[in-house]
Amino acid sequence: MSMLRWLRYVLSASVRHPISLAGTVMASASAAVIVTILLLDLLGFHSNPYIGMVVFLVLPAVFVFGLILIPIGILRERKRSGAFPVLDLNLESHRGRFLGFAILSFVNLVILATVTYRAVEHMDSVQFCGQTCHSVMDPEFTAYRRSPHSRVACVDCHIGPGAGWFVKSKLSGTWQVFAVTFNTFERPIPVPIKNLRPARETCEQCHWPEKFHGDRIKVKTRFAEDERNAELKTVMILKVGGGSPESGFASGIHWHMNIANEITYVAADESRETIPFVRLKDPEARVTDYLAAGASKPSEEEIEKLGRTMDCVDCHNRPTHIYRLPDEEVDEALLVGRIDRSLPFIRKLAVEALARPHASRAEARQAIPARLEEYYRKNLPEVARDRAESIRKAGQALVAVHDLNVFPEMKITWGTYPNHIGHMNSPGCFRCHDGDHASEDGKVISNECENCHTLLAVEEENPEILGRLFPQ
Repeated sequence: MSMLRWLRYVLSASVRHPISLAGTVMASASAAVIVTILLLDLLGFHSNPYIGMVVFLVLPAVFVFGLILIPIGILRERKRSGAFPVLDLNLESHRGRFLGFAILSFVNLVILATVTYRAVEHMDSVQFCGQTCHSVMDPEFTAYRRSPHSRVACVDCHIGPGAGWFVKSKLSGTWQVFAVTFNTFERPIPVPIKNLRPARETCEQCHWPEKFHGDRIKVKTRFAEDERNAELKTVMILKVGGGSPESGFASGIHWHMNIANEITYVAADESRETIPFVRLKDPEARVTDYLAAGASKPSEEEIEKLGRTMDCVDCHNRPTHIYRLPDEEVDEALLVGRIDRSLPFIRKLAVEALARPHASRAEARQAIPARLEEYYRKNLPEVARDRAESIRKAGQALVAVHDLNVFPEMKITWGTYPNHIGHMNSPGCFRCHDGDHASEDGKVISNECENCHTLLAVEEENPEILGRLFPQ
């Protein structure tokens, strides 16, 4: 049988019954769209997350469903006519039909294999994670794009290598799709603490905690809330530290991550803001338990069930999705020149304008610049007249940083997601290093600052130490 005759046979067989006709239309139409989009993608016309979701997730399901309907319709038609297909490869016509079926099956398998690969690739893309469910993930995607990990794919941290966590993430993602579809997701989105993969399987694919990092000089700049907006600098030596059994020592902040030390803790709340119990197992396998003043020691069963082995994210809990506070944003804007620091009292005014609650972004975009303009108009009319453009730009800069941190529709405002690095804006280190966690033999988890940093200058306008460290 010629190929043309075989095609006529297949076409006539697949349209005789309404079910197979519907399947043929569905499979053909979806296959045509899929192949077209794949070709456009190869030519450099990349699809957006919504088109990708339709082409690589929805249409393949339609394509497979259509393929299933075709033989169902043909069999129903054959059953109705009383004649079932017989395959006899000794007959040339049957061999032609079988070859044609094999070719068509191969083409379908190629399409399905390609689309399956592209579907997985699409679901692992940053665009899919951050933009498909725009209203839900917009805050996290916005924070991600300005983070130190903005060039690291979401799946590298949220899934990591291996098939097991890939399957877990897709099952979790399915429930998230239902939550978005039926509008049952929480606002704000809770931090995925319980189901978070251990940092040694994600963070440590790139970062090396055993490596000794030594000390680092850090200069922190803030501005005073006076008329001059005085620039104040704090200079410190951060004892970053690290170490491993092979190196023979461990010190500094990353002493906690020395793999010879095992630190287990039990938190009193889901967010791990309050930590009443800490257990240290040192390289000699000696165990020391530390209990906060007034707390009850958990049983071994509770420690086994509720205890968590400390890793990177217990301190670096916002390594990527970082939300800043008003004073941090204003200090940076003043430092880099997005806000004119010569405007009188601008630091104080800007922080107050940002921190003020607003019901919506639209309201904030109107109220923040208006607050600045009103102050200068009432209290410093000459500045309002002569520096109107600088005031306007300052208002725009504040609106921009407000939109990067505050999302009223998701109930995210300043401080919704605390950052545990340090101890200035949240308890951070002091959750354990508060001087109140003591062992039965009187040992205390120290809150001595010198363990982590040495202050060389504290909020000085022109620290002498900087001239010595960095001579002109």
